Amino acid sequence: MYQDILVPTDGSDGTRRSITHGLTIAERFDATIHALSIVPEGPLGTLQTDEAIPAAERAVERVESEANREGVDVVTAVERGVPHEEILAYADHHGVDMIVMGTQGRTGLDRVLVGSVTERIVRMADVPVVTVRLNDEIRIEDPDEAARIARKTAEGEGYEDVTVTDDPHRTSASWIVPLETDSGDVHVHVDAVTSEARVAQGSETT
Repeated sequence: MYQDILVPTDGSDGTRRSITHGLTIAERFDATIHALSIVPEGPLGTLQTDEAIPAAERAVERVESEANREGVDVVTAVERGVPHEEILAYADHHGVDMIVMGTQGRTGLDRVLVGSVTERIVRMADVPVVTVRLNDEIRIEDPDEAARIARKTAEGEGYEDVTVTDDPHRTSASWIVPLETDSGDVHVHVDAVTSEARVAQGSETT
């Protein structure tokens, strides 16, 4: 029934549950997940900072990492433009059968933007749109706390000489903490809601 499922992601907390739902549906129907992040642009160019493109790349890489872990085929893309227009164009061009989206972002402007984009997609899309509301409360807001959990997790799995090599960054309600250990570079993914953590190889994220 469904072969290609599109999950737009901006790296905000509101996309975390939509990613989980999208992966569950894809696994059930043996479908491919398309992770798409849009860098908003207007008449004067990019509407965000110079960090917008790296953040968008990290957002889709997070989906790719989770899809690979679940054994789900995945395609990633980063586009620039008006978000709802780019999402609809991507869906049409790639023959997407379903779109799965969060209904809100983190706070303030993110919440307004993500909510308004989803509303437009629901009204204008030619394929089914599954909307997912953010219900989980983010418990780990402090990057230092995420780093502490990451170090403890790595040490608990037998790594030694563990040091944090860069600032932790958060995408889709998970912290990604880069570490240097006696066995080489690794990343630890810390769930900002549940505090659960797992060690991934350093090449899995950037």
